[in-house]
Amino acid sequence: MAGPAIELEVGDRTVRLSNPDRVYFPARGETKLDLARYYLAVSDGIVRALRDRPCMLHRFPTGVTGEKVHQKRLPRGAPDWVETVRVHFPRWNRTADELCVQHPADVVWAVQMSTVEFHPWNSRRDHVEQPDEWRIDLDPMPDASYDDVRRVAHVVHEVLDELGATGFPKTSGGSGMHVYVRVPPEHGFADVRRSAHAFAREVGRRCELVDLTWWRKDRDPASVFVDYNQNARDHTIRSAYSVRGVPEAVVSTPIRWDEIDDADPRDFTIATVPARFAELGDLHAGIDDAVFSLAPLLEWADRDAHEGVEEPPEPPDLD
Repeated sequence: MAGPAIELEVGDRTVRLSNPDRVYFPARGETKLDLARYYLAVSDGIVRALRDRPCMLHRFPTGVTGEKVHQKRLPRGAPDWVETVRVHFPRWNRTADELCVQHPADVVWAVQMSTVEFHPWNSRRDHVEQPDEWRIDLDPMPDASYDDVRRVAHVVHEVLDELGATGFPKTSGGSGMHVYVRVPPEHGFADVRRSAHAFAREVGRRCELVDLTWWRKDRDPASVFVDYNQNARDHTIRSAYSVRGVPEAVVSTPIRWDEIDDADPRDFTIATVPARFAELGDLHAGIDDAVFSLAPLLEWADRDAHEGVEEPPEPPDLD
């Protein structure tokens, strides 16, 4: 039995949580209520990561070992205080009203709707077509180790420092690592992706572990892909503080650069991250104050094009 519904007071709002005792994460027996309490414990961080961004929800109605639903459109039955942002998908000339988080209660309501993972766009509703977040995704191939990811991350940090850019790293919730850089919303997705590709090429020049081959099947299986495609339109990854839909309830967790060599992604779970958050606060709290112009990276892209480097094809619209 999942138990009777309960009501959670979230600031000035009340969220009804049905089936609070339903086990969502079987590794330690954590429930839907445990998930809601986790998001409340890190509410400042998760709201900062999601605020004003179109957000796709990964829902698990019966827990993470059951069916997974990718939900772009806001589920029915939302309270009138839950806000949305309408986005257009040109390929099929469709629109979707996606969740646009403003308040911790929005996150808890999404949990009520069985959401475990939050996947926001890298743009905000006031400028949906102009991203303000450049995402560096270190994606290890099957034979690469997490130590390999760490090595590439140090090179990423080195190049960012030389550019004068401040990167905000986090675990991915899986075997990789993400680094976010705030940028002014002055360019479209194509230019942000082009900048990200130029950056990835520079990292690849300095680190033999990097393979930027377009097709995954053609990459060195012991390499790390610096995935510039995460900056393409409608491509999303787990936000900071988002739980991953696996039995161990691991969390995509902000870390400091000086933690890279020692931090084990498996240690960051809904059972451990609240205490870390209470001690350290949100390590991404300063991201909006560290805005980096993409001009140098666009110059690198122009330089590489002049030297005959081909740009990869645009990935398709995902809708």
